[in-house]
Amino acid sequence: MKLIIGSHVSFIRNSQLLGSVEEALGYGANTFMFYTGAPQNTRRESINTNLTIKAYDLMKKNDIDVNNVVVHAPYIINLANKNNADNYHFAISFLKQEIARCEELGISKIILHPGSHVGAGLEAGIENIIGALNEVIDKHQSVYICLETMSGKGSECGSTFEEIKQIIDGVKYNDKLLVCLDTCHLHDSGYDISKFDDIIHNFDNLIGIERLSCIHINDSKNERGVKKDRHNNIGLGNIGFDNLLNVIYHPMLENIPKILETPYVTENGGKDKVYPPYKWEIKMIREKQFDNHLLEHIREELV
Repeated sequence: MKLIIGSHVSFIRNSQLLGSVEEALGYGANTFMFYTGAPQNTRRESINTNLTIKAYDLMKKNDIDVNNVVVHAPYIINLANKNNADNYHFAISFLKQEIARCEELGISKIILHPGSHVGAGLEAGIENIIGALNEVIDKHQSVYICLETMSGKGSECGSTFEEIKQIIDGVKYNDKLLVCLDTCHLHDSGYDISKFDDIIHNFDNLIGIERLSCIHINDSKNERGVKKDRHNNIGLGNIGFDNLLNVIYHPMLENIPKILETPYVTENGGKDKVYPPYKWEIKMIREKQFDNHLLEHIREELV
């Protein structure tokens, strides 16, 4: 089984996609995920074609398949509430722009949080998402929108497979819709990751395994079912290393990219140095051996 493993990486003005590839290689990854700009605002740099070409050359030299690389849509896109018409239409417009940026970069998948209904009610929220996606999706686009399973925090939509299926079924061109599972979100929404065989077969029966395009691998700081969405480092949370390893190496998920979004390691409550943990977490996953001193080793090496 070829493990397709990577993490969130940066995409910054001076290096763009080339810098993203270089960062991923530094972690020992063979895939990665990035935002095309800050996830909390609308500021975007024009795509530098020269940097994109260099990034593709570097990916080819290091056996990174661009079809396994994913973009994450900004957090500020909320398709589930249209009480404020301007905000709703902004979200639709901005998502279209992000899809166009993916097409320019040659990235075929963009991960999307379905949205929060913010008091409108779950059914209304889902209908709003469906309506927005019907406006966003062009049947000729090359980019697939991957709906991410959510924790159910606040008024989030999409915390169950049934809700994800309802969204998919309501969209006209739903051949352009895929799904991204998130282990922390699944756990926090109430799914028992220790019974992942049951989870993935349930997903297959309801939605279809052919729609599964990406898995976010995160441990959780919460007890199962509390609907809070707080990621933890691999093996240091309430899901546990062995349960996450079972997801990563599950035979039904062999060709699915696995992406880490675990917390950076910090000093002095985050006021001093901040370290990405991905190199060490990927090493643990490849070796299938949990490092009981993970955080200490990260700090020691990067001091």
